[in-house]
Amino acid sequence: MKQKLKAALMVGAVLGLCAQAPVFAAQANTAEQNTPKKTAKKATVAAKSGAQPTSKAAAKGQKAKTAAAKSSTKHAAAAQSRSSARNSLVAGKPAAKPARHVAMEMDGDPRRLALYSASALVVDQNSGQPLLEKQPDVVVPIASISKLMTAMVVLDAKLDQQEVITIGEEDVDGLKGTRSRLPVGTTMTREAAMLLALMSSENRAAHALGRHYPGGLPAFVQAMNKKAQALGMYNSRFEEPTGLSSNNVSTAHDLARMVAAAARYPEIRQHSTTAEARVELNGRVRDFHNTNALVRSDNWEIGVSKTGYISEAGRCLVMQARVADKPVVIVLLDSVGKMTRVGDAQRIKRWMESASLVADRRKA
Repeated sequence: MKQKLKAALMVGAVLGLCAQAPVFAAQANTAEQNTPKKTAKKATVAAKSGAQPTSKAAAKGQKAKTAAAKSSTKHAAAAQSRSSARNSLVAGKPAAKPARHVAMEMDGDPRRLALYSASALVVDQNSGQPLLEKQPDVVVPIASISKLMTAMVVLDAKLDQQEVITIGEEDVDGLKGTRSRLPVGTTMTREAAMLLALMSSENRAAHALGRHYPGGLPAFVQAMNKKAQALGMYNSRFEEPTGLSSNNVSTAHDLARMVAAAARYPEIRQHSTTAEARVELNGRVRDFHNTNALVRSDNWEIGVSKTGYISEAGRCLVMQARVADKPVVIVLLDSVGKMTRVGDAQRIKRWMESASLVADRRKA
């Protein structure tokens, strides 16, 4: 009886094990299926992040490389943009920013000369023909370029250059509030006032010249406009002798006529190209300098020079000079930046010299 009971228990145990076997097998299969899926998910996340799931240091290193690559791409794009801007400007197309490099053809083609003045004109004085033009007929304020006309009107009147004139309250700038090294009450000869007006662009000196004209300032301004008409400056108008008023207007073509006329006055040639001078004012000697740095350069042969600036006119420069063995008049109006007018003049000079060399080679 005991043996029968033991046998029955053994049979039951075997049957129970057989029933659980499929369950264990199913759990094993489920675990095998889930394990690859989890591994694949981790690998996919690692691939998206661009990092290997081996260590945090490796992940940080990879992120740094990715950031460097993005930075390099950004700088390359910026460089390409600047290059495109330069090429666009040289080709005569509008560019987002003015290019610093200037391209010019060696055959002397002025269309390839990049200038940063809004209006520009170069005229051959021998033939009267324009060598370069950029908006030469636009009427614009001319600032202290006006002082060349002031000097011509004073000299045309044959006034005593040694007569002493006085800086008065009327000569103080009430338009722009500009400063002056000539205090009210300063006395000087008419010649000294003209020197300071042309060389250092002293506004009070120029205004005093007009105020001490026969008939006063109204007669002087009338004489300025009459002189302009006589010179064929039909698009020009003067309101006062300093150029501080934005109503003193002209064009590059008209100013080329004025500069050529001013070059016929020895006093204007001398005063406007004096690099520096020591002037005694009220018993005290003061040093004054030319507002055009080019007159101090050994590379330039300048006969007449005048700069100008007010906000409405921008930086302006006119000169009569000898460039590439040719007398020319250069007019630069509304230049961008403090030194741009000088830079444009230098570019014009190099362009003319290069064109002259090419012409000489062709003749040879």
